[in-house]
Amino acid sequence: MTHRIVARVGLGYLSGFALLLGVWAGLAPRSFYDNFPGLGMAWVSVDGPYNEHLLRDIGSLNLALAVVLIAAFVTLTKQMVIVAAGASLAWNIPHFLYHAFNTDGLGTTDIVLNLGGLAFSSLYPMVLLSLAPKLEPATEPSELDRPRSTRTRRDAS
Repeated sequence: MTHRIVARVGLGYLSGFALLLGVWAGLAPRSFYDNFPGLGMAWVSVDGPYNEHLLRDIGSLNLALAVVLIAAFVTLTKQMVIVAAGASLAWNIPHFLYHAFNTDGLGTTDIVLNLGGLAFSSLYPMVLLSLAPKLEPATEPSELDRPRSTRTRRDAS
């Protein structure tokens, strides 16, 4: 049961953050550009000129990732957790690497917070991948979910 809790917490965090990014960048791209991550910090605007199309695309892609992560959170099946973790890694690792090598315009605190958050978002999907094989089904599979050779035979008599 502990594996399921750890997986749900991680999937909840990752899906919540993807939703936040998706909604903010998708619906208010200029605000996202000028103000992300908030609290008086601005990490996007230091990296080049404003591009509404690009920011809306980033928002939409984060919403798509959130859908996959939420599906894994809800179903918590081994296969869905693997897919969600893989999708999250496909986004987070290149994102982390870009920011690790492109820190111009950010102060030390911003760099530490930015890379720390991105590192966590890159490492937690790896934890999910390690937990996925240990996720036992929440309930017993139905008769139809079992391979044909293991189904009970019912006699017509």
